[in-house]
Amino acid sequence: MYRTKIKNPILRGFNPDPNILKVDDNYYIVVSSFEWLPGARVYHSKDLVNWNYETDILKNQVDLRGNPQNGSIWAPQISYDNGLFYLVYTDVKSTKRPFKDSHNYLITAPTIKGPWSKPVYLNSSGFDPSLFHDRDGRKWLLNEIWDYRLITGNKSAGIIMQEYDDQKQQLVGPVYKIFNGTELAKTEAPHLYKYGDYYYLITAEGGTGSGHSVTVCRSKKITGPYELDPHYPMLTARDKPDSPLQCAGHASIVQTPLGKWYMVYLCTRPLLGKAAILGRETAIQEVIWTEDGWLRLKDGGNGPLVETEILTTHQSKQIKNTDFFDDFNSELKEEWNSLRILVDDSWCNLKGRKSYLRMTSGDSIQSLFEHHMLAIRQKDFHFDAITKLDYNPKSYNQMAGLMLYLNDDNYLYTYLTYDENRGRVIRLMKCKNGEFTLFPTIIPIEDGEVELKVEVNGPTGKFYYRINGMDTWQAVGTPQDLLFLAGGFTGNFIGIGVHDMDQKSGSYADFDYFAYHGFDSL
Repeated sequence: MYRTKIKNPILRGFNPDPNILKVDDNYYIVVSSFEWLPGARVYHSKDLVNWNYETDILKNQVDLRGNPQNGSIWAPQISYDNGLFYLVYTDVKSTKRPFKDSHNYLITAPTIKGPWSKPVYLNSSGFDPSLFHDRDGRKWLLNEIWDYRLITGNKSAGIIMQEYDDQKQQLVGPVYKIFNGTELAKTEAPHLYKYGDYYYLITAEGGTGSGHSVTVCRSKKITGPYELDPHYPMLTARDKPDSPLQCAGHASIVQTPLGKWYMVYLCTRPLLGKAAILGRETAIQEVIWTEDGWLRLKDGGNGPLVETEILTTHQSKQIKNTDFFDDFNSELKEEWNSLRILVDDSWCNLKGRKSYLRMTSGDSIQSLFEHHMLAIRQKDFHFDAITKLDYNPKSYNQMAGLMLYLNDDNYLYTYLTYDENRGRVIRLMKCKNGEFTLFPTIIPIEDGEVELKVEVNGPTGKFYYRINGMDTWQAVGTPQDLLFLAGGFTGNFIGIGVHDMDQKSGSYADFDYFAYHGFDSL
C-alpha cells in the first residue's frame, strides 16, 4: 500500500457541487454545469489521485435558451443499480424571488457515456435532487424544498424525500420532511448513505459562499426522525479566514476497496483573498467513522486541507494537466462548452474549410439565446490563450474574436470588426457588473489571418494581436484588472465567438487553432 501526497483542488477551475460514485474499479465525479452545455460534466479516475475528463452527459436532453444567469443545470447526482447508471438533475428556469422554478429530472444509461434516455420529470418543489437505492430494492428521491412564504432572502426550508417507482417512472406515496436544517440555514445538497445500522444524511448549509458548511445527521429509519451530529458542521471554512481553501461544502463520500472513505466537496481559492476567478472547484479528504458512529475528517478538526494523502495499491504521482489544444483537423474536442445551446453544424462545423473551424455568427455577446461561442474553463491563475482566425466583417455590427467570459454581465472581448473610416480593425470591449465600456483604441489591420492572444497573470490580463508572420505581439489596449470576472455560481471561461447584430448568420469566421497553456504548478 502507498500513501500518495496530493494537493487540492483535484478538479481545477469551474467544477462545483461534486458528486462521487464508484462502479467496479472506476471512480466518477459529476459536477454542475449551469448554463454551459453539454451539461453534467463527468471526470474519471482509477486511484482518486489523478482525474481526467470523461464525458458530458446532457447532450440532447435539455433546452437552456433564455434561462437566467446562474440558472440551468444544478447539482447533478449519479448513482448505479442493476447495470444502469442513473442521473438526476435540476433545470432552473427562473431564480427571481420569492419563487424559484426548479424542475427535477431523471435519466438512465447502460454506460457512463450513454446512450442516455429521455428525461423523466420528477418534481419542482426544490433543487439538488439525489436518488438513493436502498438495500430492499426501493428507491428514494431527496431534494431541498423551497418555501416562498419565508421572509428570509434564501427560502430553503429543509430536505424532503419521496419514493420513486422505477416501473411507473414517477414519484409515489407520501412526501416526508426529514430535516429542517440548523441555524446555519440554506440547507441543500442532500445525499443519503447506509452505513451499519444507520441512514446518514449529508447536507450543505450556510449558502455556497463564505458560510458554506457540511452538516450530517442520521436515523435508523429511512423516513426519520434524524438525529443531528452534535459537533456539526463536520466541514467548513466559515471560521477560518486564513485557509487557502474557502467556501468548503456540498459534499459526498465514497468507500475504496482498501476500506478507506473519502469525501469530495466544493471549495474556492480566492485570488488576493477576495475574487474566486476560477469559480468553485473540487477537493478531496479522507474521512473516518468514529466509535460512536459519526463522520469526521481523518486529519482532525473540521477544516479543508490543501495538502492531504490518498491510500493507493500502487505508486502514483499527482499530475497537473490543464493545457488544451485544438487544431480543428478532425473532430471538435469534446472538452469545449457552448452557452445554452448545443454545438451543431448549423453554426459550428469543420466542413466549411479544411483544417479550420467555421463558426457562423449568432446574437450579441450578451444574448441568452443564440450566443455562438465555444469556450473552456479557466483552470490556472496564470495562463495564455491564443487563436488564429480569418474574418472579413462588412459592418461594425459584425465581430469575431477572443474573450474572457464569466457571464453576460462580465466579460472582456478583443475582436475583429469593421470601421467606416478605417476598414477592418481590432477593438476591445468590456462589461463589468453590467456596465459596458468600448475602449477608444482602434487598430487598422490588412486582410489575412490574425492571431489573437490573452496573457493572464493573476489579477491582470492583457490582449495582443499578430498578423502576417510578425515576430512580435502587438498590444491591444492596456492591461486590464480581472477581479470582476468572479462571482455567481460559475468560473471564468476563455472563448472564441462570432456575433452579428445586422442579420442572423450574416457572417462567419474560420478559426485555424486554439491553444491554452497554464503556468500554475501543483
